[in-house]
Amino acid sequence: MSKRDDIMNTTLDLIDEEGLQSVTFAKIMKRANVGSGTIFNYFGGKEELVNEVYRKARIHMGACMLEGYDPETELYERFKGIQLNRLRFAIDFPKEYRFIDSYSYSPYISPDIRNMEDDSREAMESIITDGQKQGIIREMNVMLCHQIIHGIITAVVRGYQINKYPLNELQVHQSLEACWKAIKV
Repeated sequence: MSKRDDIMNTTLDLIDEEGLQSVTFAKIMKRANVGSGTIFNYFGGKEELVNEVYRKARIHMGACMLEGYDPETELYERFKGIQLNRLRFAIDFPKEYRFIDSYSYSPYISPDIRNMEDDSREAMESIITDGQKQGIIREMNVMLCHQIIHGIITAVVRGYQINKYPLNELQVHQSLEACWKAIKV
């Protein structure tokens, strides 16, 4: 792993443990075992570093969400596949998922990074618009519809992570069904 990756991973770890406001370059340097020159060689400041950590996490999540995705399958199967992958990502990479969820609306994240396009977002928007054209999915703003789905998955994951309930195959199926019913006509 490169020094740049070490710095970014350390930053993610510290944000997850302490919160963004408590993370300083001194803490990052100490934990990543790098000097200030090394950090400034890669990043112009804390905001740039945090934005890059966010960008990297979003790219990773987007790639995971599209694993096994086939745009030619039936609408519900495409929907279920992407949402199942979102759920798996949240469980397999909890720090990244929490970071994305916590800081997507933070003024710390630049608008161009926050609104960056990725293939998973495009696939989800395509599912929603195709479903709306077919009269299967409610007529509403596509991003609002996407946010409703994301909110349900995030709430389910949060409850699971604090041991409120198990997340076995039945609960996963029920969660995906709840997402579908929330947007279905």
